[in-house]
Amino acid sequence: MTEITHKIIEANGIRIHVAEAGEGFPVLLCHGFPEIWYSWRHQMRALAAAGYRALAPDQRGYGETSAPDAIEKYSIHHLVGDLTSLLDALGLERAVVVGHDWGGIVAWQMALLAPHRVAAVVGVNTPFFPRPPAPPLVIMRHMAQGRFHYMIYFQEPGVADAELGRDVRRSLRAFYQVTRRESAERARENPPGVFGPKEGGLLDRLGDAPLPPYMTPEDFEVFARAFEKTGFTGGLNWYRNMDRNWETTAYLNGAKVQHPALMITAEWDPVLRPEMAEGMEQWVPNLRRTVLIRECGHWTQQEKPAEVNAALLEFLQELELPRAR
Repeated sequence: MTEITHKIIEANGIRIHVAEAGEGFPVLLCHGFPEIWYSWRHQMRALAAAGYRALAPDQRGYGETSAPDAIEKYSIHHLVGDLTSLLDALGLERAVVVGHDWGGIVAWQMALLAPHRVAAVVGVNTPFFPRPPAPPLVIMRHMAQGRFHYMIYFQEPGVADAELGRDVRRSLRAFYQVTRRESAERARENPPGVFGPKEGGLLDRLGDAPLPPYMTPEDFEVFARAFEKTGFTGGLNWYRNMDRNWETTAYLNGAKVQHPALMITAEWDPVLRPEMAEGMEQWVPNLRRTVLIRECGHWTQQEKPAEVNAALLEFLQELELPRAR
């Protein structure tokens, strides 16, 4: 089995933990919330076996990577800067950038903010979102109409942090539970991100659950130990910069991602729904294809690793990038 090694890199003013496997053209794997590098374990080994160099960092605020105190230190410019600085530290000019959930937002924005460092982009669940006409939170509050929207709930410093941190394992079990067709269809009764009446917290809407079948007890321990050490504040601070990111990227209004791209969607994702990727070709004109993973919820690269690996490797092979032999 391919060995996964670990490094701590000083880059962009922080310490970044990165897991690596294989040699060849670099593929940079960007996790989402609440995850760490380990969510890419299946892809790392598949990429290495196919002759690529897999790089999976704990991103800012997560795992063994630094978590600055100031909320504004989690802006999109900091997050993209971490990745370009990581490439600099490793002596790499470009990488294929793959992102899931929040990592997908970072991947697409890296293609706009640092296009010369990106060879291609892969979105997993997260499509490219063009700049909206108003600040994101204004739009979300309008969509919520006074109901509970989890991203709005995340905005007040300390509130969601405390709720999720009281019992880290219960919180992670709730997040990682498997989405079934019925719950995905119920979620479609509301706008994305809206979960019922305003009263209560997030865990009131995410019942406790057994470990999902895609995750062994040993896998779960890796995530649980990481978040018991760090808490959730670092990841929540990404959400607290959404309006700031909108303000500081006004110059990207109308910008298109010109890189070769692949979009992977999941049939039963209750928030990042497959239909959100429809029409993405307008903004990503070199989108090669959109792959729908059937009977899959939000944690796509862990729930359906074989399908994700097959789509990813097929796309990479089409790019004819240099591979290790």
